[in-house]
Amino acid sequence: MGDRDKPKLVFFFDEAHPLFADAPAALVEKVELVVRLIQSKGVGVYFVTQNPIDIPDKVLGQLGNRIQHALRAFTPRDQKAVKATAETMRPKPGLDIEQVITELGTGEALVSLLDASGTPGITERAWMLAPGSQIGPITPAERQALVANSVVAGVYEKVVDRESAFEMLKARAEATAAAAQPQATGRAGPSAGGVAGAVAGAGALGARGGLLFGTTGPRGGKRDGLFDLMAKSAARSTGTAISRGLVRGVLGSLLGGKRR
Repeated sequence: MGDRDKPKLVFFFDEAHPLFADAPAALVEKVELVVRLIQSKGVGVYFVTQNPIDIPDKVLGQLGNRIQHALRAFTPRDQKAVKATAETMRPKPGLDIEQVITELGTGEALVSLLDASGTPGITERAWMLAPGSQIGPITPAERQALVANSVVAGVYEKVVDRESAFEMLKARAEATAAAAQPQATGRAGPSAGGVAGAVAGAGALGARGGLLFGTTGPRGGKRDGLFDLMAKSAARSTGTAISRGLVRGVLGSLLGGKRR
């Protein structure tokens, strides 16, 4: 993507010093490589830390935009950090960066940003603009203005009522039932008197015929009638009696053989 006016995605690593504390050289090289390449992908990376010396020089050298808040030089390490920070920022005539860093108040910062050509700008002492807010809801006119100026304006205004899965399944079931209805009227339930007799009996008896000879559902499913249940029950009884006789015969033969 090259250099973009605004990145598509931004990562903020707050309290960045644990990221590099006791980090092996291989990890620092990978982070440096990512910082180098990620800028051309439309992604921004910001490391936030209280002390700039917490970030390795190789990584710090890839960060063009600098926003430096106050540093207090109470210890020799703090003095070293102040001096190192002042030396890495682009000087401005008449501005003693090393001294100003220790004098900054709340909301003040030294700012050095990249210009359009990618060159670090001259360090300026600036007040940071506080986030704007208000108490209470916004007015309908303000809400409409925010919606109109949104990056997704014109995307979600159109109402789209797509066919749901329920509607698709319902239409499919109705079509299947309509196709199966003519076939169901011509079907006959099984009976001893033959197919024609069963159809005639079911048509003459109406609901009772369905109870006696069975019914066919809208999707072709068959529900057994009284005659079907009686036939199946008789078949099960016959099968049970035959099985019982076989078992008795086998056991009798075995027991008789043992007695002999």
